[in-house]
Amino acid sequence: MLDIFTRLADWLIYGLAGLDPASKWDSSLHFFIEDTTKIFALLVVMIFVIALARAYLDLERVRDYIQNKNRFCGYGLGASFGAITPFCSCSSIPLFLGFTSAGIPLGITMAFLFTSPIINEVAVIMLWSLLGWEFTLVYVVIGMAVGIGGGMILDALKGERWLKDFTAKAYQQASNTPQSDVPAPKAPSLSMKERHVFARNELKEIVARIWKWIIIGVGLGAALHGFVPDGWFADNLGSGQWWNVPVAVFAGLPLYSNATGVIPIMESLILKGLPVGTTLAFCMSTVAASFPEFIMLKQVMQWRLLGTIFVILLTNFMIVGWLINLLSPWLFSGFAR
Repeated sequence: MLDIFTRLADWLIYGLAGLDPASKWDSSLHFFIEDTTKIFALLVVMIFVIALARAYLDLERVRDYIQNKNRFCGYGLGASFGAITPFCSCSSIPLFLGFTSAGIPLGITMAFLFTSPIINEVAVIMLWSLLGWEFTLVYVVIGMAVGIGGGMILDALKGERWLKDFTAKAYQQASNTPQSDVPAPKAPSLSMKERHVFARNELKEIVARIWKWIIIGVGLGAALHGFVPDGWFADNLGSGQWWNVPVAVFAGLPLYSNATGVIPIMESLILKGLPVGTTLAFCMSTVAASFPEFIMLKQVMQWRLLGTIFVILLTNFMIVGWLINLLSPWLFSGFAR
């Protein structure tokens, strides 16, 4: 089905415009047209459908549900909740305070915060359209594992002792307050029309927020596709040396983007020969180790907790990169554009 976008780009660039497939500029333009039409078409349909489903979700009751589960189940629920409720840096503090004020363990809260920027419906749709369901499944499993593993480590280190005083006080008060058996009030039920209005508004809001990242990401991906010689990344960062992955992780830190902008770049890097694990490590570092978010979280955390979170993330990304590079001959043996 997705071949229709390739044929559309062929017709526009090589048929209607009469451009040359051997030209670097024309090849880049073809890549740009194909990926932007594919991404926007899928996003419009899928975001509306997902938003319609989300209209049935009562976030307060979900939070209370997580609060009442045991610790190990909570990690998975927190990460899952993060995967279906993406947030930006500006919303990290209200979310963090809402969870800690409810007495939810720090590890479960951080499993949510770790997972949310890495996995969201936009990233999943784009990965599926550009790199296939196998790659998308691996990416989602890795994102969940990073969130769950990071949360477990923070609880093992008793990271709540490094919260700012007012945050720690709210957390301790909630933790020491007996749980009420009274169920949370049920949110008002929406009519079908109201759910469609919600989905339409959600679609407008998300597209308005991400369209420029799609253009920038696909533009950079098109430039890599058209102008970087085949095999350049394989020759320079694909040698299999252990240090390739840490270099990729640290190279991604100052290049903050969201998943929407980085996925087309991920596609081009893989197609140009950069190992899949190294590419994943680079892109996850770019997306999840967000300097704006860390600056915001500094208002509710001490430096020691922020530094611990930073080290956990970078270590996880490196381990992911090394493991995927080791396993990629079996995981992605049939990978092709």
